Amino acid sequence: MVGGDSHTCTYGAVGAFSTGVGSTDLAAAMLTGQIWFKVPNSKKFIYHGSLQRWVEAKDLILYTIGDVGVDGAIYEAMEFTGEVIGRLPMSGRFTMANMAIEAGAKNGIFEVDDTTLEYLANRAQRPYQIFGSDEDADYTEVNDYDVSTIEPQVACPHSPSNTKSVNQVGNINIDQVIIGSCTNGRIEDLRIAARVLQGHKAAPHVRLIVIPATQAVYRQALREGLLEIFLDANSVISTPTCGPCVGGHMGILAKGERALSTTNRNFIGRMGHPQSEVYLSNPAVAAASAVKGRIAHPDEVVSNRGKSG
Repeated sequence: MVGGDSHTCTYGAVGAFSTGVGSTDLAAAMLTGQIWFKVPNSKKFIYHGSLQRWVEAKDLILYTIGDVGVDGAIYEAMEFTGEVIGRLPMSGRFTMANMAIEAGAKNGIFEVDDTTLEYLANRAQRPYQIFGSDEDADYTEVNDYDVSTIEPQVACPHSPSNTKSVNQVGNINIDQVIIGSCTNGRIEDLRIAARVLQGHKAAPHVRLIVIPATQAVYRQALREGLLEIFLDANSVISTPTCGPCVGGHMGILAKGERALSTTNRNFIGRMGHPQSEVYLSNPAVAAASAVKGRIAHPDEVVSNRGKSG
């Protein structure tokens, strides 16, 4: 798969080699059905152990980018594997593949398993062939992570690699929270956010913006009553759009403002004024922070109601 957006690498969640290209290459691919690539080297990322409460796929990829850096996989394939990856739902795999580009990778990719096949069963519109890594595959590097030690992560300005655990961030007041985007706008993400927000309202000084990833997600959230929870929390619900993630509309930051977002990038000026700041987190942390008016751990808002599924 190729696309005109750098986050086309999201399709790696279903075992496809996918990457973003420029408009000229994209036009040539549309006309000829072919495109030239240098075959990338591969880095392997193995995840084992058990996830802590409130830790999601977004935390795994933020932690990984924090470890290897934004140039840690330049023009390489990031292969995600291990027992933890095997337990991740497709939503989490899409999140991790989406942000492979933030480590400089050419693509991120997951092994096709039963979870993948179940997802594709009613979606694939043509026959496909499954490929897997050779047992003796050569990797430029193998990174092994015990996820039991990973806490909810926050990427601080102005890089996705500037990561800390949420408890290490300190007292950071925020003006805006974004829940959604191509990174964390799936129904599972909205469910997590809704469970944290239920019975609470966003702090008076915080603009809370919820953006479902697709119209199908929007409709499902409506059927499940999630939108009502968001409205009760005084949020604004947008039609599916990139919106403020690329500084487009709906939540452009003014000079000196801070946002916590579930999107994928927090570069200078990414979401508005060059003297604004963007922090990145998972949906649970974002929802809790909206309530508290500062970057906060979900346990500060949901002490005994348990983690969402």
